[in-house]
Amino acid sequence: MDFVTKGLINAVQLIITLDREVFGIALISLNVSGIAITLASVVGIPLGFIIGINEFPGKKTLTIILNTLVALPTVVVGLLVYAILSRQGPLGVLGLLFTPAAMIIGQFILALPIVTTLTLSAVHGLDPRVKTTALTLGANPFQVGWSLLKEARYGVMAAVILGFSRVITEVGSAIMIGGNIRGYTRNITTAIALETAKGNFALCMALGIILLTMAFGINILFHHLQSEGV
Repeated sequence: MDFVTKGLINAVQLIITLDREVFGIALISLNVSGIAITLASVVGIPLGFIIGINEFPGKKTLTIILNTLVALPTVVVGLLVYAILSRQGPLGVLGLLFTPAAMIIGQFILALPIVTTLTLSAVHGLDPRVKTTALTLGANPFQVGWSLLKEARYGVMAAVILGFSRVITEVGSAIMIGGNIRGYTRNITTAIALETAKGNFALCMALGIILLTMAFGINILFHHLQSEGV
């Protein structure tokens, strides 16, 4: 118990003193995951929306595939991206392996099915009368689509939040394609994995506290937006 207490106290001290290494690692996590979820949202929200409001052959099969990809193991993504970006891979000439860009690609692949599938579900769950009412009022296709998206906004926001939570906490692909390079590609999860093995529990606890604080803060923001009716 003393071991845990001492580690926690030291972790809090690292946070209070704004330890450069701790916050440098946290900044890398926020930067990589923030860009990845932004790109996934730009692609996934329109894709999920288009699939959700339209009927076409193969829609059910596509939905099943997307639902399956939601549970895609991070190490499988890491292996796939590694094979593509390695020197022997088709994109090896770009030299992206073991860079933040490679990590962004991996996290984008992980987040995209989540954002797309949950956006699709949010659109599916809308009252059909929303579309009918908009058409009755003379709305054009763009206005109808915007009305539907506004009605589904909480589901879409939840999709983005869950996608972000997925990528910022993943560790498998980050190590495989990021290389866990100190000050460059070492993020919160990879640092925790490394430093735990080295016995640096204070740093691990500090990073864990920051990660939990991020998740807690995002959920508070989401619930605030819901309560305000944004």
